[in-house]
Amino acid sequence: MSLYQEIVDREQKYLLNTYARYPIAIARGKGVYLYDVEGKRYLDLLSGLGVNALGHAHPRIVKVIREQVAKVIHVSNLYYNEYQGLLAEKLCTKSGLDRAFFSNSGAEAIEGALKLVRAAGHAVGGAEKCIVVALDNSFHGRTMGALALTGQAKYRRDFDPMLEGVRFVPRNDIQALHAAMDGSVCAIVLEPIQGEGGIQESSPEFLRACRAAADQNQAALIFDEIQCGMGRTGQLFAFQHFGVTPDVVCIAKPMAVGLPMGSFLARDHFAQHITPGKHGTTFGGGPLACRVALEYLAILEDENLLEQVRRVGAYFTQKLQELVETFEIAVEARGVGAIQALQLSVPGKPILEGADANRLLINVTQDTVLRFLPPFLLQEKHVESAVRILRKLLRDAQKQTNG
Repeated sequence: MSLYQEIVDREQKYLLNTYARYPIAIARGKGVYLYDVEGKRYLDLLSGLGVNALGHAHPRIVKVIREQVAKVIHVSNLYYNEYQGLLAEKLCTKSGLDRAFFSNSGAEAIEGALKLVRAAGHAVGGAEKCIVVALDNSFHGRTMGALALTGQAKYRRDFDPMLEGVRFVPRNDIQALHAAMDGSVCAIVLEPIQGEGGIQESSPEFLRACRAAADQNQAALIFDEIQCGMGRTGQLFAFQHFGVTPDVVCIAKPMAVGLPMGSFLARDHFAQHITPGKHGTTFGGGPLACRVALEYLAILEDENLLEQVRRVGAYFTQKLQELVETFEIAVEARGVGAIQALQLSVPGKPILEGADANRLLINVTQDTVLRFLPPFLLQEKHVESAVRILRKLLRDAQKQTNG
């Protein structure tokens, strides 16, 4: 029996059946490439669902991890550690927000932000000021609070009753937004670019309307940048790309480039309502994760990676648009920087399977959307390699579609 088959059989016997895995077992990575247990090399345009922004085995990250694990990994939040305050200072300075809370994941960041705005709402308007306005087609995580904010029924199905007090409105529908707002609303929560929803951007006009509606109703504006933030648009925060500043921003995925870490940042006006005993975490903000996150931010600056994301992202957009112009089944190219998508008129799964067979790692969301979340190290030559494969797969799929 092959090593691959041993891995698959063991997981199928002992793991909870939550993931429809792709038929690849990864052994190691280097830069923008991953290698499976048989030694085959894959161009990674998924980067661990947006986590591995520095690719794999970045030498500075490897060095920092080795140094820190030899000192201390975990101390709990009963004690100070050297790096948590430094990271909070860096993120607050870069964002213009005032305070940070560190969690272990994006979903936990959403949960903490939800508690924060509920507490702030109660302080202003009593228990009745508890309603959260969220968007259709959104995705905020799989824990119960985050799931209640997720505007896709397929994720909520089987888990009712959900957390009460959520109103959903269509993305970019300013009239529906205004209709949903009143004095009972404590927050508006949205992804500036919906990730699981198919790389769908909110318009600047809609985001400005959300900002104004939140202010008018003494509510918080929360941006979920778990997938689209921390450099993926070519700006450190996606809200900087759109020019609208929220009261709370949730971040995660690439923060510690593979170590579990998330955070929410908040204005003091809202942050003051979380006091000792109201929220906490055992693992969040530990010295290892915080030190790695600081190194990640330093590498972004030292290697000028945000500029690279903007440059290569523009080139990727151009190449995806050429596919739209060439193939009938390629409907639309969307996204910016290192968060992009190709909308198809046919199911994306066969294209995904073909990409895997050609050693190109992507994924499909919403059944017909090819999603690309490449490492920030991506260069034009890597885009060319990927598009060459996609062109062949689209050509074959179009022939089958046309009979």
